[in-house]
Amino acid sequence: MVLKEALEKLVSDKTPFLLKDHCQDWEADTLLVNLSNGMLARRIHMLQGVYIAALTEKGLMGEVLYRFKPKN
Repeated sequence: MVLKEALEKLVSDKTPFLLKDHCQDWEADTLLVNLSNGMLARRIHMLQGVYIAALTEKGLMGEVLYRFKPKN
């Protein structure tokens, strides 16, 4: 799965979470509009409700890109 697919799924499912990176909290639809095509094409692993992590070229989990944060 790539990041764009994961974000589209979160938007279509109306997931009640924000995505937290090292700086701030984001809505999934905002990330879809603002991230570069290169970032949206990154291969990821998503454990819904917990995190979205990048995958390495070997398919291993790399850095955690976003953590899920419940909306208040």
